[in-house]
Amino acid sequence: MLQAPDLTLNGRVVAVAADRGHHFSKPTLERIVLVEGHGIEGDAHAGPFVRHRYLARRQARLPNLRQVHLIPSELFASLLEIGFEVGAGDLGENITTSGLDLERMPLGTLIKLGPTAVVELTGLRTPCVLIDRFRAGLKRRLLSSAERGPPFKSGVLSVVQSGGTVAAGDTTGARAPGFAFRPPHFGPCRRCRKTRPWLENRPCLIACSPCWPR
Repeated sequence: MLQAPDLTLNGRVVAVAADRGHHFSKPTLERIVLVEGHGIEGDAHAGPFVRHRYLARRQARLPNLRQVHLIPSELFASLLEIGFEVGAGDLGENITTSGLDLERMPLGTLIKLGPTAVVELTGLRTPCVLIDRFRAGLKRRLLSSAERGPPFKSGVLSVVQSGGTVAAGDTTGARAPGFAFRPPHFGPCRRCRKTRPWLENRPCLIACSPCWPR
C-alpha cells in the first residue's frame, strides 16, 4: 500500500456547522449528529442522493458524495494575512479541523471524528462563483498555481461511513485507504474543455456543474 507523503494524520475539530436551508454559509452549532449513509442530521446536503440543486434538477438519483464538507482552519489564518476575514462555517463547511492536511489526502481516506463518527473522502471542494459573492476577490485566493499538490484550497467532501456525534474539541484521526495512493484526477472536460476535477469514471456533466461535485 502506498501512502501520500508527509501527511498529518491526527488533529482536532475546531467547529461544527449545519443548516436546513441551502445557504452559502452555515451557522456554527455546539454539536452535530452524523448518520451513516445519510450525512448530517438536519443539514440541507444530507441524503443518499445528490442534494446540489443544479444537479438534482437534472439527475436526481446520482449518489450524494457531498454529505459532509470539511475545511482546515489553517486556511482562515492564511487568508487573514492577505486581508480576508473568514470564520468557521462562512464557506459552507460542516466541520472545521485543525492539524489535518485535508486537501492532500487521497480519495478514500477515512477520518474519525470524535468517539464514533467516520467519514470517507470523496474529492476536493471546487471554489465556485458564490465565493466571490460572499467576499469579492476571494475565489482566486483559493486557487493554487503550484505545479504539484491540490489545485484548490477550499476543503474536501466526504460521505458518512459510521455515525455519531461530533463537537468542537473532539479529536480526529485519518487512515489512508487500503489501495494505492489516488489523488483527485484532473483533465480537460469534453463539454467545456476546461480543466476540472472529477472522480474516476464520472460523467462530464458532473465536471461541468458550477460547484463540483455538488
